[in-house]
Amino acid sequence: MAKAGSNQTAKAPSSWARDFSRFAHSVSLWTGHPIAFLVALAVVIAWIVTGPIFNYSDTWQLVINTGTTIVTFLMVFLIQNTQNRDTLAIQLKLSELVLAMKGAENKFAAIEDLSDEELEQLHSDCRARAEMTRKHIEGRQKHSSSPAGAGRS
Repeated sequence: MAKAGSNQTAKAPSSWARDFSRFAHSVSLWTGHPIAFLVALAVVIAWIVTGPIFNYSDTWQLVINTGTTIVTFLMVFLIQNTQNRDTLAIQLKLSELVLAMKGAENKFAAIEDLSDEELEQLHSDCRARAEMTRKHIEGRQKHSSSPAGAGRS
């Protein structure tokens, strides 16, 4: 019975996190839609139009400042959640491709867990390999084009 209670306790944060992720994803889809932009624009236009009615008072300015600050504050967390999920999904897809490729270095599958110094070293190694490949390709192109060029001179 204790085991069932511990499973239920373990699932509660997961359920809440899943619900939040679903909510964040829905909000990000809605706020990224052109209609959301038009609604925001309409709010700003309405605020501007009401300026003369309220004599451009401090309260009138406070309304837009407070509203935009609250929306911005909340959107930062929703956008970060969505970005974290998207980044993780991309990392997982890339990891699957690396692991599925014959001859690929499996160390790249979990590369996001490396320290900044390890990432820099790996980047330098990859850059050196890419440069070596580029030089090899250029050498092959020169070699294949030099007999044709020598015959024309």
